Amino acid sequence: MRIVSYLDGSSARGGVLIDDAVFDLERLLRAADAKPVSSVREFLSLYGNEVEALSNDVAGLAERNPSARVGGRSEVRLTAPVPDPAKVLCVGLNYKDHVAETGRALPEYPDIFVKFATTLVGPEDEIQGAEVSANLDFEGEVAAVIGRRARRVPEEEALGHVAGLAPFNDISARDLQYRGTQWTAGKTVDHSTPWGPALVTLAEVGDPQTLDLVTRVNGTELQRSNTRHQIFQIARVVSYLSGFLTLEPGDVIATGTPQGIGAKRTPPIWLKPGDIVEIDVERVGVLRNRVAGA
Repeated sequence: MRIVSYLDGSSARGGVLIDDAVFDLERLLRAADAKPVSSVREFLSLYGNEVEALSNDVAGLAERNPSARVGGRSEVRLTAPVPDPAKVLCVGLNYKDHVAETGRALPEYPDIFVKFATTLVGPEDEIQGAEVSANLDFEGEVAAVIGRRARRVPEEEALGHVAGLAPFNDISARDLQYRGTQWTAGKTVDHSTPWGPALVTLAEVGDPQTLDLVTRVNGTELQRSNTRHQIFQIARVVSYLSGFLTLEPGDVIATGTPQGIGAKRTPPIWLKPGDIVEIDVERVGVLRNRVAGA
């Protein structure tokens, strides 16, 4: 199942992408005699334990309730899959080749930093930040979204708390980031971090540690790896975080970027207004955004 959020006037509503059409999530749930919800975060809060079952039945629900169809994919404006996450947690230094290009030692534990919901934008929004940073950088990543509340979860049970995955671009303002010892300024520029277009359930993705990850800028490939090269696999990250922090449905975890970031190239490659950045995750989707300002 490919879960999306779409704009209905000025509000975001939950939806499901089936083939090339968007269906309203609330109307589909009514067809299943289930308690309706209007947002993806509400859906995960109520149905996080039933995501796989609903994934198997979503095509049938759409067929039985054609009035739930909102429009074709090109007719509907998508927002971030979860527009209002309570937490946006990010793993730094989670691929060996990226650790090597930064000149750091391999971490013993996941290196965690945070973003805020105000940082996030959707798959059809422009990347902001060029107006405040001359060193705007890309980081192609896979985001995992929590579907069931997780507190002190063993690693072997952790994926059962993940609703699905989405492409994520951890845009970083390097000049702001490197002004001090903390990364917050460079990682939290308003409306700078796109993700989506859809949250794809694990029932459809399969093994999350076998996914090719590619980043392109203006059609040129700058990053390529596979999630099997992560130092800390997604299950390990979820388990680790849940050991000290309660993870709630809708929380977003960006799981790290491989080598090839602009800051570590010679000469560096900085994003500029008008650039098109693509994050392509196998079996999950392609996130494509333009840098604002041109």
